[in-house]
Amino acid sequence: MTTGTPTVQATKRVHVGSEAEFEEGSRKIVEVDGKRVGVFKYRGKYRAYLNVCLHQGGPVCEGKYFPRTTAEVNDGGELIKEGSDFDSAHLVCPWHGWEYDLATGEHVADSSYALKKYTVTIEDGDVYVQQ
Repeated sequence: MTTGTPTVQATKRVHVGSEAEFEEGSRKIVEVDGKRVGVFKYRGKYRAYLNVCLHQGGPVCEGKYFPRTTAEVNDGGELIKEGSDFDSAHLVCPWHGWEYDLATGEHVADSSYALKKYTVTIEDGDVYVQQ
């Protein structure tokens, strides 16, 4: 397992598509230097991660992602209310359910584990990935 915030050195910039191809909440899996990378558009921002879960190597970027669930409990531990935080999303690996914060790539229970990030740039309406 990898700990901390790892980086990936891509040797070239890869064209992912035009901004018009990315609807809100969409994703695209592309190849960068022989590795599969998930590129996401959530709440108007682009993010990209290596498509490898830190648990057992599953295709994490192909899993579901959804707004973070919030809960309020009283001093006795009883649930008072639940809600959704639409400013934050969790990405869930389809193999074993490991969850990551979509904005940071960090594991939601232990931030010392983080997906490998790639840089997303926009130039003249086109989306590119590199690190």
